[in-house]
Amino acid sequence: MYREKVARAYSGWLMLFVLVGLLILTVWGLVMSARAEDAWGAAGWALGMTVVIVCLTGFLVVNPNESKVLLLFGNYKGTIKAAGFWWANPFLTKKRVTLRIRNFETAKSKVNDQIGTPIEIAAIVVWQVVETAEAVFNVDDYEHFVKVQSEAAVRNLATSYPYDSHAEDEKALRSHTNEIAVELKREIQERLEKAGVQVLEARISHLAYAPEIAGAMLRRQQATAVIAARQKIVEGAVGMVEMALAMLAQKKVIQLDEERKAAMVSNLLVVLCSDHDPQPVVNSGTLYQ
Repeated sequence: MYREKVARAYSGWLMLFVLVGLLILTVWGLVMSARAEDAWGAAGWALGMTVVIVCLTGFLVVNPNESKVLLLFGNYKGTIKAAGFWWANPFLTKKRVTLRIRNFETAKSKVNDQIGTPIEIAAIVVWQVVETAEAVFNVDDYEHFVKVQSEAAVRNLATSYPYDSHAEDEKALRSHTNEIAVELKREIQERLEKAGVQVLEARISHLAYAPEIAGAMLRRQQATAVIAARQKIVEGAVGMVEMALAMLAQKKVIQLDEERKAAMVSNLLVVLCSDHDPQPVVNSGTLYQ
């Protein structure tokens, strides 16, 4: 396992000034040796000029939020993260690794949730490289590694929770989005730790029932909503009836026996709980006829 270390590099502007001066010097020496017909001197100056030219290939530019991983004949020599113009050993191999924040959306996966219901799920993952040596040397292709492991984490998360909660304190993919996002980020981070990648955010972007059961689940949700609405209507109607009876008794507007109270309660509940507007009926008799 490789760990990142700072590479030795020198200011590019200083080395440019030095190498250009040496190049001028070696060219002058070569010309003077040639004029003097000094073969050994000319060979020495030519060798020096060749070395200077080779050294001129050691310049490199590091852009903001980028890095250069340096290798010398297969050996890791360090990483340059500081932006600027630099010079390093010209025989070093320089591999560019971006440190910018990146994001991608996983493919829509069809999986079974905790209770076996087929669902479709996808997530958005925001990440960046923080350890260049681990990203380059510990995995074959860190970008592909991030995508594959993120999709695997999303699938595993989907099988660990139900789509909808069936108990009051039960976590579910649809109802507990913040808690699920934290859990998803933690699991992806554990998988990508060895690749030198930091996960900044992970959140579900698509969540739906599989097409083959979407219709049945929609009817189930509609029935649940209707039952919940009816429950609220009945609770409100009972409260209004209680209030009406209490106010009539308090203000002594009318004296009602138990049978008349039952009839009044029945009529009020029908009016308050009905799906349609009530139709008035004229009663020409009494309750006792």
